[in-house]
Amino acid sequence: MLDEISEAVLAREEVVKYLRGGYGERGARARDRIYAYLDELRTTQRYPIYRALQHPLYPILRKIERKPENLHHAVAAVREHRVVYASNHKSHTDYLVEPLVLDDNGVRPPLIAAGINLFGGPLGLLHRHVTGAIPIRRNTKDPAYLITLKAYVAELLKKHDLFFYPEGGRSYSGELKPVKTGLINAALAAERADLVIVPVAVAYDLVLEDHVLARQRVKKHQRAFARELAEMVRYAVGYRSRAFVAFGSPIPVADCDPHSRSDVMTLTRLVRARIGALYKVLPTAVFAAAMRPSITRRDLESRIDRLIEELGARHANLGVASGKQAIDEAAEPLETRGIVVLERGRFRVRERSVLRYYGRTIEHLLVTTGRTH
Repeated sequence: MLDEISEAVLAREEVVKYLRGGYGERGARARDRIYAYLDELRTTQRYPIYRALQHPLYPILRKIERKPENLHHAVAAVREHRVVYASNHKSHTDYLVEPLVLDDNGVRPPLIAAGINLFGGPLGLLHRHVTGAIPIRRNTKDPAYLITLKAYVAELLKKHDLFFYPEGGRSYSGELKPVKTGLINAALAAERADLVIVPVAVAYDLVLEDHVLARQRVKKHQRAFARELAEMVRYAVGYRSRAFVAFGSPIPVADCDPHSRSDVMTLTRLVRARIGALYKVLPTAVFAAAMRPSITRRDLESRIDRLIEELGARHANLGVASGKQAIDEAAEPLETRGIVVLERGRFRVRERSVLRYYGRTIEHLLVTTGRTH
């Protein structure tokens, strides 16, 4: 039995074209492939249960203090628009933190586009039947999948808002990655005059899986989520952080032609630029960006002061005002994390790859990049 959204997907022009052999397949094989992907994408959000899940997730959530900024943009957007939230992607905890910031403030819950690696075992059942998460195959080029996904998202947006990560996956290097066009194209295909994209930036003092991401730097293959979860539990010992979630002004998309590559690329660049400008510059980031292999506190403080001055001139979203403040607030957590050490009055690097990971988080805001130790 097909649900209402699946029936609407099958009636869309691009799907009908595929079923009639427009992409080289037809008949039972084409139909079976579309139906299989529809079944995979189907999701249900039972939000009262989702809100209750905050309690079993409390051991993780209590370690992260949620700090929303400019939430009025989201509050105003949902009153009159269908909303697509586009955020950078730092951590698996983003899936918990960002939707809960909306929930904390009574903003209607969006569905979430998440990597398919998160849909195995009990967690997959939770995503599929409670949180309203849509499994995304990020790197596939299968036309049957891409056509089905685009049509499914377009139909979902007739009834629901959507939260997604246009970078495609977490940043393994720390830097803000280029934006992919797939889900933006799918959102535009909804052809809603009231559709807006709300840019969102999430920044942490410390990312829970920083050591895991930094040592790999470039994602070579998709590891089992159970293994990643075990590593996250290991690094959660003693972990505490703030999570700043900053919302930007809505970007209207009614005038963007989904069939125009130049229009879509212009929109994606605008979304990335807005996310980058919203990103909160925190003490750990400027400490890491200014750090040398070995440096005195006085020299480090001076380097951070110059860095903050440059960031201020570029109107960055600063969460630190001076080198002294940065060192006072960042040195201890970075030492506890085993990233730097203070010996005989000098800071020294212990985990260079992790320190560079934090330094790169603000490279998109600097004129001269790649300067970190």
